[in-house]
Amino acid sequence: MGGEFNKRRVFVVFLLTIFVFVSLLSGIILFWPQRNQHPVVKITIEPGSSLKRIAHILNEKKVISNKQMFSLAVQLLGKEKEIPIGTFNLVNAKSNYEIIDQIVYGAPEIKKIRILEGWNVHQIASHLSKEMSLDSADIISLTLDTRFLEKNGVSASSMEGYLLPDTYFFFVGETPKSILSHLVSMHKSFWTKNHLSQMENLNLTKHEIITLASIIEGEAIYNSERAKISAVYHNRLNIGMRLQADPTIQYIIPDSPRRLLNRDLKIKSPYNTYLNEGLPPGPINSPGKNSLLAALYPEKNDFLYFVATGDGYHTFTTNEKDHNKAKRKLQKLRRELKKKRKK
Repeated sequence: MGGEFNKRRVFVVFLLTIFVFVSLLSGIILFWPQRNQHPVVKITIEPGSSLKRIAHILNEKKVISNKQMFSLAVQLLGKEKEIPIGTFNLVNAKSNYEIIDQIVYGAPEIKKIRILEGWNVHQIASHLSKEMSLDSADIISLTLDTRFLEKNGVSASSMEGYLLPDTYFFFVGETPKSILSHLVSMHKSFWTKNHLSQMENLNLTKHEIITLASIIEGEAIYNSERAKISAVYHNRLNIGMRLQADPTIQYIIPDSPRRLLNRDLKIKSPYNTYLNEGLPPGPINSPGKNSLLAALYPEKNDFLYFVATGDGYHTFTTNEKDHNKAKRKLQKLRRELKKKRKK
């Protein structure tokens, strides 16, 4: 009996010893001093970063001096899959525990990014470069990358037109790939079953609708006119009449935007809708939801022409005679404005 009791006591002491040892070892690992000399330091964790990569980044930034002890601490806390992406400010983080705690539970820096309707991929790349400190050349390259296009389900030669304009919130430190993929996914979310059904009713492909929407985006300033402008283009397409859309010319001239000249309308390009029938090969900018809706749901009318009135609106006509009359009215207005500026 006494021998049995002694064995149990030895076993309990052994377990307690193991427990104390593990606790001490865990404490040593968690609160291991990493010799971080920065009162405040900014670190960026990119999407897809492994624990090994994160430890390497922290070591390069001189936040940690021992990568193995940091990795052990992360595994001990079970946080391998809980480290978020983004840019973080570590404040007086000296030990493994403090560093991990601030990364996992700290708020990453977020940037509010506005992608405007009618911007082309070069304008979007320039804006992202400025706001997110990214290389615009890398962004442009990705929008043309066949594998990246395929991975994101874009059946076109470019992402032009497939990046949905809107206000977005991105983590500082996100990569061009993650940002562009998100913009494409938001564009995809527009295409509901009803919209796809309407597209089929019009006997047009998704690429053609996006292309038409981009032209509407280039023409319209006010939402109240988008469906009417859309109708003009649909009417022209239905009778085989050239679109003669000025935004397609603006797309091919190097010093756009500017007032178009007669010689511009003669530029040989598949995007020149003054020379070529039908739609151009692809979108000329990033159309917003309102222009996409207008392309899908044109107003029912007989208009074949429209011309600007000088105040952002347009005069719509059914024949060339009335159209020329509206053009002369615009030219007269421009001459009067030119005289006023000279005074």
